[in-house]
Amino acid sequence: MVKVSIIVPVYNSEKYIEKCLNSLINQTLKEIEIIIVNDGSTDNSLEIIRKFSDSRIKIIDKANGGQSSARNKGLETVCGEYIGFIDSDDWIDLDYYEKLYSAAVKYDADIAMADFIRTGSNKHKIRLNLTEEKLYTTVEDKIQVAHALKEGCTCNKIYRKELVANLRFPEGMFFEDGIFTIKTLFYSNKLVTVPGIYYYYYKNPKSTVNTMDAQKQADKEKSRREILAFFKSNNIKIKDKTYWAVLKKITIWKFNLFTIQESMQSKRILLFGLIPFINIR
Repeated sequence: MVKVSIIVPVYNSEKYIEKCLNSLINQTLKEIEIIIVNDGSTDNSLEIIRKFSDSRIKIIDKANGGQSSARNKGLETVCGEYIGFIDSDDWIDLDYYEKLYSAAVKYDADIAMADFIRTGSNKHKIRLNLTEEKLYTTVEDKIQVAHALKEGCTCNKIYRKELVANLRFPEGMFFEDGIFTIKTLFYSNKLVTVPGIYYYYYKNPKSTVNTMDAQKQADKEKSRREILAFFKSNNIKIKDKTYWAVLKKITIWKFNLFTIQESMQSKRILLFGLIPFINIR
């Protein structure tokens, strides 16, 4: 019986994939399957993957479609009780999935969540600072403890298979984790936090968040609008009053003149995109 299915989207990760896979095949939880989705890599990633002889590894080779497409392809084939995600340049503690799975079963929780550490450029920063094994049941509490509005991290959790059976990542855009994470927190029965284990997120200088261009910025704003719309349609009362979504920008010769933003409480116009000018409601 497969307890946890782990989906690993891979695109040109020859420098990192071996470390990632070593952290998976050496997990103390043995009843896992590792679904590697090679998303049209043009480097030696696939050759490196094929050198691993572990029978729990399943390789899906597909044309490039982006990380969301690769994750969604993996979701079509999972058979574990719970599902986890790991990016190909990241790694995890060796008892990561054993402790997450044990806590999920103990509390009959749809989601078990670990802490994560951002590494790279001589930095080593713990993001959530989880200190206790604790159960959360309200949507607002789950969003708050997961730091879902600021972090939106998908990979530091495992999800009951039935929870994500009808959920998919939006394809063709960056910052796709945000709305997926919010939906899983909303539809889940319970979330349990599991301290003392870590997902290590490598801050690659060439990654999405560190190579922001106009398209990625537009996708980031689109993601925030989708999240805000989901809050409103489901009457979710978020506590973070700093969460604003950009509705529209008014520019002249690429100069940002006005920015219209909306939160759960009100709308406002920012002069030059920075200075609060007027509240619309």
